[in-house]
Amino acid sequence: MTRRNIELLLLVIASPIVIVLFAMMVVTGGQELSVNTLGVPLGIFAAFIVAHLAVRWLAPAADPALLPITFALSGIGIAFVTRISPDHAVGQVVWLFIGVALLVVTLALVRNLDKLAGFKYTLVIVGILLLLSPMIPVIGTEISGARLWLRFGSFTFQPGEIAKILIVFFIAAYLAANREMLSVFTQKVGPVHLPSLPTLLPLIIMWALAFVVVVLEKDLGLALVLFSVFVIMLYVATGKKMYLVVSIGLAAIAAVALYGIMGHVRTRVEIWLDPFAYAQEGGFQLVQSLFSIADGDLFGTGIGRGMGGGPVSAGGIPVAESDFIFPVIAEEAGLMGAAGMLLLYLCFAIRGIVTAARAKSDVSSFTAVGLTSIIVLQAFIIVGGVTRLIPLTGITLPFVSQGGSSLIASFIILACLLRCGDEGTGVGEEMRQTGAIGAHGGDAVLGRVALGKRLTGTMIIFSALFAALVANLTYLMVFKAPEYQAMPSNNHTIARQAKMERGTISTVDGVVLAQSVLQDDGGYRREYPAGDLAAHVVGYSSQKFGTAGIEAAYNDTLRGEQNFASFTDVVNSLAGIQTKGNDVTLTIDSKIQRAAQESLAGKVGAIVAMNPETGAVYALASSPTYDAADYEALLTAAADNSTDSSELYNRATQALYAPGSTFKTVTLAAALQDGIAKADSIYDSPGEMDIGNAPVTNVKKRSYGKITLAQAMWYSSNTVFGQVGVQLGSDLLVNMACSFGFNEQIDFDLPLAMSLMPNPDEMTEWETAWAACGEPVGEHESPAGPQATVMQMCMVGSAIANEGALMKPYLVVGIYNANGERGFTPIPMKLKQAIDKKTAEEEIEVMKGVVTEGTGSRAAIDGVSVAGKTGTHERGDGDDDSWFVGLAPADDPKVVVAVAIERGESGAGASAAHDVMKTALEVTGAL
Repeated sequence: MTRRNIELLLLVIASPIVIVLFAMMVVTGGQELSVNTLGVPLGIFAAFIVAHLAVRWLAPAADPALLPITFALSGIGIAFVTRISPDHAVGQVVWLFIGVALLVVTLALVRNLDKLAGFKYTLVIVGILLLLSPMIPVIGTEISGARLWLRFGSFTFQPGEIAKILIVFFIAAYLAANREMLSVFTQKVGPVHLPSLPTLLPLIIMWALAFVVVVLEKDLGLALVLFSVFVIMLYVATGKKMYLVVSIGLAAIAAVALYGIMGHVRTRVEIWLDPFAYAQEGGFQLVQSLFSIADGDLFGTGIGRGMGGGPVSAGGIPVAESDFIFPVIAEEAGLMGAAGMLLLYLCFAIRGIVTAARAKSDVSSFTAVGLTSIIVLQAFIIVGGVTRLIPLTGITLPFVSQGGSSLIASFIILACLLRCGDEGTGVGEEMRQTGAIGAHGGDAVLGRVALGKRLTGTMIIFSALFAALVANLTYLMVFKAPEYQAMPSNNHTIARQAKMERGTISTVDGVVLAQSVLQDDGGYRREYPAGDLAAHVVGYSSQKFGTAGIEAAYNDTLRGEQNFASFTDVVNSLAGIQTKGNDVTLTIDSKIQRAAQESLAGKVGAIVAMNPETGAVYALASSPTYDAADYEALLTAAADNSTDSSELYNRATQALYAPGSTFKTVTLAAALQDGIAKADSIYDSPGEMDIGNAPVTNVKKRSYGKITLAQAMWYSSNTVFGQVGVQLGSDLLVNMACSFGFNEQIDFDLPLAMSLMPNPDEMTEWETAWAACGEPVGEHESPAGPQATVMQMCMVGSAIANEGALMKPYLVVGIYNANGERGFTPIPMKLKQAIDKKTAEEEIEVMKGVVTEGTGSRAAIDGVSVAGKTGTHERGDGDDDSWFVGLAPADDPKVVVAVAIERGESGAGASAAHDVMKTALEVTGAL
């Protein structure tokens, strides 16, 4: 198959990419597919067919892949410019047609690049004049801080785009004429040969020219491209790595100097280092770009469905159709689509280097290297900038970004590459030398081999650049994305989510706690119809304040991005098709939850009720509470420091309390488990006694005489349990607490504070005695203990109720898609065996007496045996915290309840637990 037929075949293969892109945007926009709605991609394809026919006639031996690659890139560019800014799309299509026309004209006029070598000084003078022409008063125009444009009425043009091409022609001709001289280093310093000053002069001139461009025109991108292209061409021509070393040194000097003297360069670097610190200033575009890319994931949000190309007020990127078009592509096409487009640029680089290798003259070869480098470096610099791999510079993405000057220059570059390829002869033929170096027969073949090695090295560098881009893109879209999406300042993600119907959150008995309601503007507002019911569990979802509670823990699930119930859900998610989010059903029972909240009404404290066999949480209440619909007002008031926002504080999971005598359940478990004492062991129980040379006292210093350990539990004797604590020792006491979950970060659906015990090596005998009674009195490096959440003490009671097995607590019992198909069912998980079954049974027997004979009588329920333990923590200000941990029915526990009431009267905890346990037993059918 001929090269031109291959080109035609590749154009036909690439056409569906462009047509499908436009088709997806047409469908997304609600239009019907027809020849009229697909007129643009069909017109673009027709233009490239015309270009193909011209190449077939004017450059029949040219590379067959460059034109199809350009077609694919240009089609992608036009598609996304149309999607982002329809007003600019028509102009961009016109510029594309002009570019194709100039491609044909260039091929027709430039039949032999070697002839241009005779005009190299004319070309460079014109190039430099064009480069500096924006400095001319009146017609020179500064836009967005850079002086790069010439303005003639309403028409603007960027002469630097053409100047780059002319300068590359000059460099290619100069290197072809002086390659041998530049390859010989005459200066010797020790064992190292260095280039002489005349040899380095071209490098220094290009460095100075780039420096001037930055200073006068404030265009870091153009300067970087010019200098880098020259260095690459110089290396390919000479093979001297010393030029690379010197170039890096000169670049470093320029970077330091420019950072010190140029404010805009310093600003660019500072924004690159921390764009979020400048999010409301010069870093806004980059921050929005990162937010947009983070939303792309692997397969994107769907073509035409992203937010990056929308209005800035709705989370869009300013001027996205130009410098920031790549983030829009990454968001909508995902990592796979964005990486695929970068692969097209890499393919362009490969074919450009192959063209250089096939060229039959130095001028053609070096020109191909230089022009290919322009496309490659521009793509790397702008993509690296918008993805924060390197500092951002204002430069366009070749063939893709909106802009007539850039598009025309890119097509002229393509035409010149096709001409270079048409002059190719293949690896087997010699390179025809021009200029000062004549043909040298076998030496020319050796030159071809050397050139091939340098071109291979150049291609390796290009490949490394694109590999770095893909690696950085993967890091942003896969690993960094959750962090960016969770940022409170991420208006991009928040605005996108406002158009998404989140799933409902409901109790296990069907009470809806959170739902999304459609608004007139097509967005959704999150509503909480159940008032204060389980408000601390549900949390909130807000465009202003982010998420909390189950809304945060299951954010992706409620958005329909996790816990898929069917293969269709998976496909829709990967394709970016927006559907209703998944519904989350909690383990919370509305009746039990309401009973818990009513028991806490007017008080400060928390209640947790749990199924000891599974870990399912029946109720989780914190007081004071709030109406979930009022969360924004509370958060706003808290931000303004006009309230302490205590209603928002979840005391059940976040507050650490001294558990008081409820901790004696842990101490008793340790004594029974390790044979330190038995339930009927006899102890003296004076109202006060010294342990460790300091007093331990009972409540009101009440004396009970000689009593059993079981009775000490009933009456909550501190002096007895202080003695037991000393018998156990600090190590055994702390280890038993850890067996129940202390000093361990328990995985839970809501943020759960870690309950604390001290380092046993730091505990005195007196501290150990009081710790056994549930009072933290130590002062040392490790925290005083015990300190426990209400959830933790409910877990202690649950382990005792469940034959010693501690189950992982959980709040979600089911997840369902929009069709009601179940996508998640929890599997109860055993965290550890806290104590053995025999110890658990013995302890329950003792705890029954607390309710029937001792301090927990208020927890008694008619017709049901209840086991429990009261607790009182003296706050030191005359008030006490009232605790209770109870389980029922005692012989086969179905529910465990833990209660803590701050500044509660004696027995307040047991009274609250009674109401909650009774309701729970009725709901579960045990009563």
